[in-house]
Amino acid sequence: MSVTELDSKTALIVIDLQKVVASISTAHPFVKVLENASLLAATFRQHGLPVVLVNVIGMAPGRIEQYHSGGALTPDWSELLPELDRQPQDHFVSKKTWGAFTGTGLEAHLKSTGITQVVVCGVATSVGVESTARQAHELGFNVTLAVDAMTDVSAEAHFNSLERIFPQLGEAGTSKEIANLLSTRNT
Repeated sequence: MSVTELDSKTALIVIDLQKVVASISTAHPFVKVLENASLLAATFRQHGLPVVLVNVIGMAPGRIEQYHSGGALTPDWSELLPELDRQPQDHFVSKKTWGAFTGTGLEAHLKSTGITQVVVCGVATSVGVESTARQAHELGFNVTLAVDAMTDVSAEAHFNSLERIFPQLGEAGTSKEIANLLSTRNT
């Protein structure tokens, strides 16, 4: 897996890096994931490219085998982490499903600004990140996954997404590789 190219109209989508997620046990050090996602957000902003910050504020309706309250989450639970340094020009999306596109207007927003590619990172690799990447791919966006700016509660699930799913959806690379491509691409 290696990222080879970024379109001139590329947006960063950061999934669910919010207050409560920082306290969950993850397969990879959360601090490093947050650091890499924050670096990407700063780099995208530096290059005048859109940053989309996504939080989850509830759950989709319907029966599932695992227990969930089904209700909205408390505001402090869904608060974005300050390390992301949310800026006024960032696009903010609150979702109630795994993927960031369902019922949020994100597709219309990105397409209205001419975006053709998305870089996706965040938590959890096999849930929010993978679902958003699948949706982006299905909607016709070129997809890149920032592999060191994501993690999961399960190392096995993280590995499955990286090795089996992501190669079918787009390209993958490290935050540094993506930042370097942004710095060297023709605009």
